[in-house]
Amino acid sequence: MRRRLDSTFQSLGIRNYRLFATGQLISLIFGWVQITAQDWLVLQLSHDSPSALGVVTAFQFGPILLLTLYGGKLADQFDKRRMLLVLNSSYMVLACLMGALVTSGRAQLWQVFVFAVLWGTVTSIEGPTRQSFVSEMVERRLLPNALALSAATFNTARVIGPALGGAAIALFGTGTAFVVNAVSYVGPLIVLSLMRPSELYRDGLVSGAETEAKAKVTDGLRYVRYRPDLLLVLGLMMVIGLVGFNLQLTLAVLAKNVFHTGAASFGVFSTAVAVGALSGALAGSGRRARPSVWTVLGAAVAFGALEIAAGLMPTYLTTAIVLVPTGFFMIYLAQAANQRVQLGVDPELRGRVMGLYLLVFMGTNPIGAPVIGWVAQTFGARTSIWLGGVISLLVGGAALVLRLRMAGGRVRLVIAPRPRFYVDIAPAWQGDPHGVSATARVPLRRLLPAAPAGVLGSPDHAGAELSRVDG
Repeated sequence: MRRRLDSTFQSLGIRNYRLFATGQLISLIFGWVQITAQDWLVLQLSHDSPSALGVVTAFQFGPILLLTLYGGKLADQFDKRRMLLVLNSSYMVLACLMGALVTSGRAQLWQVFVFAVLWGTVTSIEGPTRQSFVSEMVERRLLPNALALSAATFNTARVIGPALGGAAIALFGTGTAFVVNAVSYVGPLIVLSLMRPSELYRDGLVSGAETEAKAKVTDGLRYVRYRPDLLLVLGLMMVIGLVGFNLQLTLAVLAKNVFHTGAASFGVFSTAVAVGALSGALAGSGRRARPSVWTVLGAAVAFGALEIAAGLMPTYLTTAIVLVPTGFFMIYLAQAANQRVQLGVDPELRGRVMGLYLLVFMGTNPIGAPVIGWVAQTFGARTSIWLGGVISLLVGGAALVLRLRMAGGRVRLVIAPRPRFYVDIAPAWQGDPHGVSATARVPLRRLLPAAPAGVLGSPDHAGAELSRVDG
């Protein structure tokens, strides 16, 4: 048990990462308090309009669609730690201004829309910068664990934040949530200042002057174009992010308009998702290598099926119960996709590629959120949830079947000693055939030929081993 715990939290042994995770936990908890308050404020100002909630979500994620590729370029071009100091200061100022406006009782819907655009603009740069900065705080062998713990930090905040948000709204009003979130950014600013730049892992990064002269947004696009392993993940997450990852919007409408509950009960829905999401993040924390394509596709299928179930549950209690495993596979999928992208790119391009990942994952919200909001208003909140699950299931299932056909593999279920799915695929070997290829008996993984070390554009930059597990 002790060994398992040490393995799960081993990245916290790195001082810089430990500081970073602490600051993120503080700001993210109160960030979710603000998100809960913003959703509730929009419903109040719009007289319970799901469409208005979809529009504010579109405004918040619109800048990500337009600017996140440029944000990734900036992340590759400048010192990420210093950039995060500036960006977190910007978050603090925006939250202060909105908090003062709401507390004064003068907030109007259009002002919330403007705030959402400004917040999204900062996020479009902060997102790829923060994501790619994780790889500089730990050595490569700890990167899967560090990414998993970052996801666990995010979802710990999702467990605590919405519940605090519901209580804060009920006791003190929505304006207090914005003010408290502004104060919380003192934490990240302090820990970023306390980091030791000399202990960052920056091998493989191009020097500042050279990066400034050569870094181009198109380099990231061109790099991904010739990487089918990355294209599959990006395409899958684009569709699921568009229609499936809208629970923040749909659960608010479901709680208020279908079950006729208050802010605290909406917080319970968000907390149910977050409890499952935290478990999903910790489940992937022991991963030591790049997740396989089967892990990503299997999680996509499971998430789609569970989101359908969540949309069809008849009561408040059963909905909350089903949201727990839905949250588990939602974050397990997002984390596996994130790790598969981050661990498959060259360091000097990581910021731009992660900018592209955030573009397809979050930047589709300006398109999806208004559509989902319209579906919720026209056909009901339940329909907007199960319909997103149906599309996610169809896309994930189709990609899984296609990939199995291309690889000549099959999926089988083993019941004992515990239920588990396996993908059996005959390995492809380098050079001459080594007799009859054996079936790869590795859970959700397959054997692949090793790529020459350092070859740009290979699915993984492998060493000289004869074959390896694509995980």
